[in-house]
Amino acid sequence: MIATLARMLGIQPNAQPPLRSAPSLKNLLAIRQAMLTCIGDCDTTASSRLRHKIGHTQTPQELWMLRNDAYQLISQRHNQTVAAERINALIEHFEGWVDPKQLVRIG
Repeated sequence: MIATLARMLGIQPNAQPPLRSAPSLKNLLAIRQAMLTCIGDCDTTASSRLRHKIGHTQTPQELWMLRNDAYQLISQRHNQTVAAERINALIEHFEGWVDPKQLVRIG
């Protein structure tokens, strides 16, 4: 019944907002900077490698895929709670660039 009413009114239930078009260099740099700030106090060889990867990404999706690496670095330096807080704070930078189904908070 709800689906029928929604069709009649021209509403798509569970419709996702469309993703933005390709990000500008400015958009990509802002997301990169947020990720770099997130791991700013991590100073290991692994963090240097991650910084390099972040600097060479071409899309917000590629950056989003690096969040697990960032989580690992932060949790080793601090703890899992701090890591989850930092990674969850990054979500706002990815909204509109990454499929909303992927923007899952770390519990």
